[in-house]
Amino acid sequence: QVQLVESGGGLVQAGESLRLSCAASGRIWGANAMGWYRQTPGKQRVLVATILSGGSTNYADSVKGRFTISGDVAKNTVYLQMNSLKPEDTAVYYCNVQKGLNPYWGQGTQVTVSS
Repeated sequence: QVQLVESGGGLVQAGESLRLSCAASGRIWGANAMGWYRQTPGKQRVLVATILSGGSTNYADSVKGRFTISGDVAKNTVYLQMNSLKPEDTAVYYCNVQKGLNPYWGQGTQVTVSS
């Protein structure tokens, strides 16, 4: 089956930057959107940023102005540039591909921001 693989996570200090990458092991034909979500222990997975097939982007208020999403939905590649990282950004970040009503998820990559 098709797999989404995230990379680029790690441990950084507050104020530093990371760039996350996601790519599919195979092609998910007809994908209409991709995005990044994050989750911390005991909490729901929440949206960080999305990019639609037409190129429009959306961001959670908590990351607006600091994070930038980019990529090619048709090619199932997406990136998340994270600048000015804060300790509250610490989470497991998950890549998502949306095809109609069907979501695909990666395994996640850990981002830890120390104070």
